[in-house]
Amino acid sequence: MSNTRTKLMIDLQRIEKEHYQLREGERTQDFLTLMLQFIGDPQPELRDGLIYPTLYTWIYEENRFTETELSNLLAILTDEHHLFYHIGSEGDQSVFTRTFSVLPVALIVRLHSKKPFLDYAEFQNLKHSLLRYYKEEKDLRGYLPEGGWAHGASHGADALLELVKCPESDKAVQLEVLAAIEGMLHNGKQIFSDEDDERIASIVDTMIEEGLLPQQEIADWISGLTKCVDWPKSYVQTIARVNSKNFLRSLYFRRGQGSRGNVLAAVILATETKLNKFARGRY
Repeated sequence: MSNTRTKLMIDLQRIEKEHYQLREGERTQDFLTLMLQFIGDPQPELRDGLIYPTLYTWIYEENRFTETELSNLLAILTDEHHLFYHIGSEGDQSVFTRTFSVLPVALIVRLHSKKPFLDYAEFQNLKHSLLRYYKEEKDLRGYLPEGGWAHGASHGADALLELVKCPESDKAVQLEVLAAIEGMLHNGKQIFSDEDDERIASIVDTMIEEGLLPQQEIADWISGLTKCVDWPKSYVQTIARVNSKNFLRSLYFRRGQGSRGNVLAAVILATETKLNKFARGRY
């Protein structure tokens, strides 16, 4: 396997230098099979520096795959050997396979949202897979000194952002995504320190900007984030409170100066104040 891995790395370095074009006799599918095999490689040079940029270029920039090929690729990326590989485990290297499988999923969903090609069953499987992943991923580490970026909360958020923009994502789907976000903010394990709150805020910002959900529904959900304030004092409560507070700050400033003074901005500010134990000297 080490020889296969080394050859793949050399090939992808050469493909990168040649602007992601293949030479005569080479097939995209041959490289794709190997990239899927090593998509969670523990070394960032291959996983993050070569495999993902190649997938990004071929899937999104060059649109190199047919709709059938994209559907098949999506099925592989969301299977038990990729997105759900050892799901629920913490502190080991399996996290890289999961978090770097969901990144290309986001690219495929982005293509579908612009020009739909998934059928009803495929979309439902996609939706269930992404919501399940966001609920069941327990390894929420950001940057690892040995291994580089894991970033499950952020990478999953990127895919959910594309999901909410799909034409099939009705009010029920939007509300399911909000529930998944709340679960991630109130995860009981990790206070996010690597800007996961910004990636998560992008989802709700898009819901507001594109009118994907009535503002009152979003306002009610935001207000509901304060329920953790009434939980028994514990570190689990602190995680929920701090993550929710930082998420709301990201969302507030993302909305920009033009949204200040409207009802939703007022709700965000009021909720942040309730979550902030240092506000008005309450500590």
